[in-house]
Amino acid sequence: MGAFEQAALRQSDRAEACGALVPLDTALESEPALEPFVLRRLLSATPKHLRREGPKPNPFLPWDPELEVDRLGSTHLLLLNKYPVQRGHLLLITQQWRPQRGWLERLDWQALAHVDHDSSGLWFFNSCAEAGASQPHRHLQLLPRGPGDVLCPMQEAIEAELSGQDSCWPWAYQISRRSEFRTADSAQELEQIYRNHCTALALGDPAHDHEPLAPYNLLLSPHWVLSVRRTREHWAGFSINALGFAGYLLCTEGSDLHWLRHNGALSLLEAVADRALSAQ
Repeated sequence: MGAFEQAALRQSDRAEACGALVPLDTALESEPALEPFVLRRLLSATPKHLRREGPKPNPFLPWDPELEVDRLGSTHLLLLNKYPVQRGHLLLITQQWRPQRGWLERLDWQALAHVDHDSSGLWFFNSCAEAGASQPHRHLQLLPRGPGDVLCPMQEAIEAELSGQDSCWPWAYQISRRSEFRTADSAQELEQIYRNHCTALALGDPAHDHEPLAPYNLLLSPHWVLSVRRTREHWAGFSINALGFAGYLLCTEGSDLHWLRHNGALSLLEAVADRALSAQ
């Protein structure tokens, strides 16, 4: 376990003790027909970030010091997710206002690569509300994983797609391998992959477009990067962010479980992803 993850766990203990951290209570639903997807039912009261209401105050300006894990120079910091389903869930946020729906920039990739060098887990990014983002202030998220842990339920399917062993998914996506070695060039490599994916998915070009032309999700593992172009945030009462494409689904009181059981998890993802572009 890396230093950032250890610091996150220590801060989690302190933040939970003082009430700053509010872990969500969930229960695993047994749905063999949905495998490999993991479906959890939310038992806690629905947190504010999952409610579709009007404008919300920015929780990152200022951020809660009880949730702060580490500052990365003067540009970014690591913050605990206030409403985690998993212990140690981290947010990488900008210290100054940067829009979530804007382009990810070189400093973002440098901060991510710095944390990634001393941690292991699944990174994800939701580009805007239509892609599942709960806040308009720029934040990437990290779910730490220990040695031997399965990265995500869709890991095998993603790796099969990457190696060409399986048929393409019926939505617009791009997937690329990462270098095996974390080096000083990792940020540059990730930024280039990101730009290549944006071009291939017709999301635009930072040199010419003020912001991406469509919603999208990113998933980053130690071995690959997956980008998916989105059209909407929810379907059948399920809110879907990047973790849906990693195989994690959350059921709330408004979710239509009958629809999900009848149509399947892949149909749920297909309903919120863009089919307008040919993938690969």
